[in-house]
Parts: sequence; C-alpha cells; structure tokens
Amino acid sequence: MARASGPAEDGLITGEFEDKESGVRYRVYQQDGRAWMSYERTRENGLKGQRELLYFIGSNKKGRSYLFSEQGFWFETPINWYAQEGKWEMTPAYAEAREIPLNLPSFSSCLNCHTSGLQSRMPSTRNRYSGEPFVHAGLTCERCHGVGEGHLEGKGSIVNPAKLAPEQRDSICMECHFEGTVSVTQPGKHLYQFQPGDRLADYVHYFVRRENEARAEALSQFEALSLSMCKRKSGDRMWCVSCHDPHQEPGASEKVAYYRNKCLSCHGEAFAAKHHPDKPDCVHCHMPVLPSKDVAHTQSTDHRILRYAQEVVAERNAGSDGLEAFPESEAWLSTTRDFALAWEMLAQRGVEGASHEAEEYLHKAVKEWPNDVQVLSDTGFVEQQRGHKNEAIGLYERALKIRPQGNTAAVNLGILEAQSGNVQRAVELWQGAFDRVPYRSAIGMNLATVFCAAGKKEEARRYVLRVLEFNPDHAKAKQLLEHLNEDPVRCAP
Repeated sequence: MARASGPAEDGLITGEFEDKESGVRYRVYQQDGRAWMSYERTRENGLKGQRELLYFIGSNKKGRSYLFSEQGFWFETPINWYAQEGKWEMTPAYAEAREIPLNLPSFSSCLNCHTSGLQSRMPSTRNRYSGEPFVHAGLTCERCHGVGEGHLEGKGSIVNPAKLAPEQRDSICMECHFEGTVSVTQPGKHLYQFQPGDRLADYVHYFVRRENEARAEALSQFEALSLSMCKRKSGDRMWCVSCHDPHQEPGASEKVAYYRNKCLSCHGEAFAAKHHPDKPDCVHCHMPVLPSKDVAHTQSTDHRILRYAQEVVAERNAGSDGLEAFPESEAWLSTTRDFALAWEMLAQRGVEGASHEAEEYLHKAVKEWPNDVQVLSDTGFVEQQRGHKNEAIGLYERALKIRPQGNTAAVNLGILEAQSGNVQRAVELWQGAFDRVPYRSAIGMNLATVFCAAGKKEEARRYVLRVLEFNPDHAKAKQLLEHLNEDPVRCAP
C-alpha cells in the first residue's frame, strides 16, 4: 500500500508500443531526470507531442498508470503498463479508441485509494486543485489509524481498527476494497473526507445487483468475502485482518503455511488431519486465482472461499427493484434520492430497464429533495430525453439558481436554449462551463460551430484551438479547423 503511488521518475517503466486501432505510437522514457510520454501517428503530419509524467499510480503488482497536468487540470495517461502480461496497452475503456484520449480526468475517487492527504478540488471542477493533488504518495499510517499528530512523542493516541465497532472497523477496509455496482455520494460529503473511526455510510451509499455475483472476477474483495460461507457463519468476528496483516505480506515460500494457519485458526487441527492432509495449500483449492487482471478494483483471488471451485453462491435477498444496499445492515439508510441517482447512473451505462427505474425514482426524489442540485439536474435530463423541453428547462434553471456553476445543467440547458432559438443564452451557458472545464471537447465544439455559423471565423478558430490543446487528436476539431481555412468557410465538420 505504501507503494501505491509516487513521483513518476521513481516508478518509471520505460517502453513503447503502437496501438493498432488508432495507429498511434506511444513511448514512455526518461530524459534529464524527468519522465515523459510521447505520442505520434506516423501516417498523419502534425500529430506529434508529449506530456510530462508527474506521478505513477499502482504498485505494479497488477499494473501501473501515470498522471500528468495540463494547465492545472490532472489527467491519466491513455496507456497502462500491465505487469501480469508484461506489456503496455491502452487503458481498458479505450482499447478500441481510434483517437488519442489525452483528456481522461484523474478523478478524486481514484486518487483517494492510491494516495494520502488528497486535497479538495477547486469549485466546479473534478480534477483541478490549487496545488498538488495530494500531500503524500502511497498510503500512510494515517489512512488506517487516523491523524497521528503527537503520537510519536507520546502525546496523542491513534485509532486501532481492531478495537472499533464492526461497522467503523470494516469501513476502513471498504473505503478502498469495495466498489459495488454503483455508489451515491451523500449531500455535502466527499469520500476523501472519511477518517478512521467514521462510518463510511455517512459519506457514500453503495448498491449491488444480484446478477453481478455470477461474474466473480468482477467483484470487489469486500463484496466477494461477504458471499463466503466463512463470513456468513462467522459474522462480525471475521474481517479482512482475520487473514491479512496490513503491515506486512508473507514471502512466496511462506504463503502456503501462513494462510493455512489462518484457516486452521477456525477449522482446527482435527479437521486438517482428515481433510486432504497431503494438500496443505488451502488457497489453491478454495480461493483460486481468477482470470480478470485488467479491471480496476477487482479481486485477483476468489475471496468467496468456495467449497468447490465451480460452486454456485446462494442468492441474497433482492433489494429494491434489483438494487440492493451494501452492506445489508445499512439498507435502512437508503433514501429515494439514493435509488434515483443510482438507477440514473446505471441508465447512463446502458443497463436494460434502468431508465424506467430512474425515471420513477427521480420524479419521487425531486419532490422529497426539491433543492438537491444532482436530483434536479438528473430529472431535467430525463425530461429532456423524453422531449419535454419546458419541464427540463425549468429543472435546469432551478439547479443553476442553487449552484450557478453547475456544468452539467449549464451544458444541457444550453442545448435546449439553442434548439429554441435562444443562441445568445446558449453561448453564455457554454462559455461559462467551458471556462471551468476546458478539457470537455463537446462544449468547445458547440461554441466553435455556433460562432462559425454566425460568420465569426476567428472566434470559432479560437475555440477549436482550445479544444485541441487538451484533445489534440479530436477528429472533428481537426476537420473544422481545416474548413475554417477554406474559402468559403464550411462550418459542418
């Protein structure tokens, strides 16, 4: 955990590869004591550049990625090093991308589990900080033991997770070893504000779907453990530290005996004497390594602790309309707002049936939470999709009155205003959002297209060039830039 992040030059894995889908050759290298990633498409003149790598993310047990900063915004590299395969490849979500994704925001939800002392984001941004994004590389003692000011001098105490109530104890592990199907941040809260001794549910509510249990490789460790018979029968007595020592890991030659002793601490020597005494490796049979190795936050060892490798895990009770609060003990905390936002997130992922559930819950939530910006904005989007422009406009306006710098509401309201002929209002909304998040190419392209259509060629050019600063391989932006140099000018990319 201490090696989960650090300065890029300290964890640099040099190499190069050519992505077949995009035709781009990437190279990671060191020059004058600094780390760099270059990119170039040899068949296209002009597409060539580099980014200085400032931090690495990942201990290199599974892989490693890097962070770079552009005008104060932090981004992830479009390529990852996959340690288990020993090669460079595109980041998982962009394996088939034909353009270089250089504007992948480095979200705090990711940095939170790989760094310590994560700083607050600047208002109305998701990946911009006033200075460095975090104070300490890797995970420090305080991530599990709380603020230790004065502890070394004997003047202060620290949190001992083992002495906390099970809910607070497990929250420390869950923060990074559980992801769920979807999570909903609570109003006015951020996950990085969580401190050992707090209840994680005060910051975020998690939901899982039962069908996900059929794909063990997609489960987080904490969720998989909750499905095991060991955990079900042991209850709160069993937790992550029952088997793992967070301060050290046994060496390769010691692992079989180490984990066998953990199993026998519950099952006893008498059981071991008759249960395959010639096969001491309990983990090999009951916790096999799963095939998944590229997906973030998933287990590599099957923490369901099955009796037989192909055993089917018994289904848990269904939650509300297919979404189940996790852990079950905290289901009573779930609100209409939680389900509304959770289903809308699933709808955005294209999950079948999620749109209907989202619509039902959002219309209830907007009445119960009339001043919740996220609820108003999501409900506005649902109405916009249904073609109910006036209703959507009203909801977006309410959201922006509460939070004037709400980017999503501003962008979507701008689209509706442009469709209604209120181009000036649309431009004002888009300009404000694009100033705050200039890496969101679609906003800049909206502005460039509008100014081009209005005959303001230089204004259009300015926005296209701004788009290309963050996203130099944006095909439509490059095409529009060419059209702006033609006579007569063409505005359609």
